[in-house]
Amino acid sequence: MTFKKPTRAGLMALALGVLFALFLSISIIDRSYAEEAAPAAAPAAEAASPPACVGGTTPVLENCTPNSGDTAWMLTSMALVLMMTIPGLGLFYGGMVRKKNVGDTVMTSFAITCLVSILWLICTYSLAFRAGTPFIGGLDRAFLQGIVSDISKGIGNPNPLAPTIPETVYLCFQLTFAIITPALIAGAFAERMKFSAMLWFIGLWAIFVYSPIAHWVWGPDGFLASGNADAWVKVLDFAGGTVVHINSGVAGLMACLVLGKRKDTGPAHNMVLTFIGASLLWVGWFGFNAGSAVSAGMQAGMAMTVTHMATAAAAFTWMLVEWMMRGKPTVVGICTGAVAGLVAITPASGFVGPLGSLCIGIAAGVLCYWGCTGLKHMLGYDDALDAFGVHAVGGAVGALLTGVFAVEQYGGTAGLIEGNAMQVVNQIEGIVIVFVYDAIVSLIILKIIDIFIGLRVSDEVEREGLDLALHGETVH
Repeated sequence: MTFKKPTRAGLMALALGVLFALFLSISIIDRSYAEEAAPAAAPAAEAASPPACVGGTTPVLENCTPNSGDTAWMLTSMALVLMMTIPGLGLFYGGMVRKKNVGDTVMTSFAITCLVSILWLICTYSLAFRAGTPFIGGLDRAFLQGIVSDISKGIGNPNPLAPTIPETVYLCFQLTFAIITPALIAGAFAERMKFSAMLWFIGLWAIFVYSPIAHWVWGPDGFLASGNADAWVKVLDFAGGTVVHINSGVAGLMACLVLGKRKDTGPAHNMVLTFIGASLLWVGWFGFNAGSAVSAGMQAGMAMTVTHMATAAAAFTWMLVEWMMRGKPTVVGICTGAVAGLVAITPASGFVGPLGSLCIGIAAGVLCYWGCTGLKHMLGYDDALDAFGVHAVGGAVGALLTGVFAVEQYGGTAGLIEGNAMQVVNQIEGIVIVFVYDAIVSLIILKIIDIFIGLRVSDEVEREGLDLALHGETVH
């Protein structure tokens, strides 16, 4: 790893990054490493029969017994969402790059899984999902301290955001979202970024972009959180339209712009790998969306239904559009259309019904196809595997249409069709805020890394292939 001579522009980016880090530190200093008070000893009669962990107006959140059905479903959901990254996303992306880069592509998904998991333990879970300020959470769960439970007695103290399951299960479920989000970014810069630079970028991005935005939208006191009574703008995002998809897509676009275009391109190396990866993503997405209900109930059932219908509609629509525009329907095309539908229904999955999901799926099939073809050619960026065209465009389409098709009976909030036009405005504001913040901070991080170690592999390595040059391996 060699260091480059810093430039004036790079030093300015570094200074801005340091100032931003100081801002985050100041916002959480009052809560750093706070120790939780030990609960008072319960009378013998109560200790013999601990209450069930429940939410609502009179929550029971200490020394209580988790709901076994909810816990079983969330354990399953966690495994399903982890499967989306390894092996799902790795195979989906791996099949679309050239053979000489497939090893680096699948290695990226695997390495990101490990890196983000370690950071989650150290601080990012606490920063995202614990109370702090409207902008960032506290550090009372740094190194996962204070997750109190008595396994021998079957009692624990759950996170208030998931009152019926153990906090260990909730943090692992949310970890899988934190893993797949930066892994999606890798599709944009595939076949040309240094592996070392990728690790630095993903690590810093997880701390300074993912954690704050997750807290804004999903945290107990986030300023965009629909469940926070004091939120400034109540954005509906059931499972990650803004937090996961717009977030990853915009970061991917910034990486494309900073890195520049590939020296040469080629067709997908193995469409069967892409088909297998897309199929695993479709199956795993039921844990992604239905699991976001954080319970095994009616909302999870509706989320599963609309997820499947929107995905089928988007994939079929993409196939028809591609058939009309290019004369032939392709395997890679229909698989990409399915992912576009999964992306678009994600923010809406807990708020819309079957008819809304059909409309969202059709819109995703048309607009994401345009994002991956017309928009990309019009703006001239090299988004290798269409992270921006599928995830940012699809996420924005889904987030916006959530404000249109939301049904109060299903998710507690009415949309435009039910007379609440203001929810569309809220959705637009959320999209813009996430887009702008993500673009600025991602650009700063990329510039800082480029100053010190460089972002892009040499022309020789790019021609030879990243697999052999960076990892000493080839696919036979």
